[in-house]
Amino acid sequence: MGSERHLRRGSAKAIILSLLQEQCMYGYQLNKELRRRSQGYFQFKEGTLYPALHRMEKQGLLRGEWQVVEQGPSRKYYHLTDKGRRELDRLQRDWAAFTEQMLALLGVRGGDATVG
Repeated sequence: MGSERHLRRGSAKAIILSLLQEQCMYGYQLNKELRRRSQGYFQFKEGTLYPALHRMEKQGLLRGEWQVVEQGPSRKYYHLTDKGRRELDRLQRDWAAFTEQMLALLGVRGGDATVG
């Protein structure tokens, strides 16, 4: 699991930006949606997600906005900025190229999950 953890850590920015491209979310909601879509394969620990969100907010990729909710504490919703959209476009191109080359090196053809 160690190598999988390393691969997942390297994909955090792309994952977060991709989810926020579709809709604004607060941290817990983002993590819940990520777990749902990946059938539990991806999930962030609190100590990973919130520092990443704050870092991307400082970089200008996200804009956080506190919203008061009727029940429970206020929530900070994260919105993708124009700079964040450009960064996501770049990351999507980089990941597509990386994945294509890696699969070719591993002998996986045409999206086939088997090696050979």
